[in-house]
Amino acid sequence: MDTQSYQDWSLDLHDRVVAQRVPISGSVEVTKRCNLACVHCYNNLPLGDQHAHRTELTYGDHCRILEEMAAEGCLWLLYTGGEILVRKDFLDIYGYAKKAGFLITLFTNATLITSSVAEYLAAWNPFSIEVSLYGRTAATHDRVTGVRGSFDRAMRGVRLLMEVGLPPILKTMVIRPNRHELWELKRFVEEELGLEFRFDAMINPRVDSSLSPLDVRLSPEEVLELDLKEPNRRNEWVKFCEHFRRPAHDPAQEVELYACGGSHNAFAIDASGKLSTCVLWHGDSYDLREGSFMKGWEEFLLKVSRKKATRRTKCLACELRSMCGMCPANGVLERGDAEEPVDFLCQVAHLRAYAFEIPISPHGECEYCPGGTRHKEMMRSVEKLVMRTEGSGLSRE
Repeated sequence: MDTQSYQDWSLDLHDRVVAQRVPISGSVEVTKRCNLACVHCYNNLPLGDQHAHRTELTYGDHCRILEEMAAEGCLWLLYTGGEILVRKDFLDIYGYAKKAGFLITLFTNATLITSSVAEYLAAWNPFSIEVSLYGRTAATHDRVTGVRGSFDRAMRGVRLLMEVGLPPILKTMVIRPNRHELWELKRFVEEELGLEFRFDAMINPRVDSSLSPLDVRLSPEEVLELDLKEPNRRNEWVKFCEHFRRPAHDPAQEVELYACGGSHNAFAIDASGKLSTCVLWHGDSYDLREGSFMKGWEEFLLKVSRKKATRRTKCLACELRSMCGMCPANGVLERGDAEEPVDFLCQVAHLRAYAFEIPISPHGECEYCPGGTRHKEMMRSVEKLVMRTEGSGLSRE
């Protein structure tokens, strides 16, 4: 199944299972430790962090939890970190998950992939492998990762995967230090390597609440400009909104706090075995070392999924919320409040909607909607960006 077919299939699957509350998809963080020190990363600790090492789930813990997840109906699994291959027993954990029947995606920086690792993965091929690459040149990539030589090691890992028939998806987070190389990186990946390429610019704070990644985050206008330069992104956003736009909430009804799939049909497990709604949420959690996955899913996360918003905000009735990405985790990380709108996310969503002519229904006092205090300013920004992109031939078509 190719990536597009998988996306279409998973959207249909989402609609079928959403009412049944099945833990169809899970993210498992095997370690917080990483051999790189990327300036934008939300969740990396030094390789030598002994506390992080000591508190990681054991191989036996992983095997038990995998069996319990399978019994509850989990199908899709993402292994992430930190860097997954920092753990010497990761391939053992991965192999156990493959034998249990999970469809697995791996997130890695590829710097620790050796011939033997690549050959093992080829024998037990994952659904997909996604590799982060942060520049077309070693100088830019290594400046982002903070580790000299990481670009060369990452490219060696990518080529080893290609040699065993496991072409990875290459992706990058677009930030201030590497945005100047984005299009050359895209050309290199797609034309020279023949691989799929993705990019994103939606940076959030670290899970320890540090705001340091925001220092390298692009402005909302810069994020939109990237979208305008890549025409296919417009089509994808329009398609996404057509599928996920929902009617505005009735003000008289209670509204669920969690509008995403977290705790409804998706979950996350951190390196120490804490079960929560997603990889960004590090508030209330259930300790899988003390109890079963079944109890955590059917009791703890059920209660989480039923939590109601405690106040009315412009986010609750906004049909752009799925495109915006506003959620309790983002609210806590950036504003210290699960229900407080994150202005950066709001701006990006409205800029995209206006530029791509996606309808926006009234949703309360929103400064970016018609009549709002910043609406005219935003429309001027959109007009300027669209004209500059079209007039300068910056479109990547």
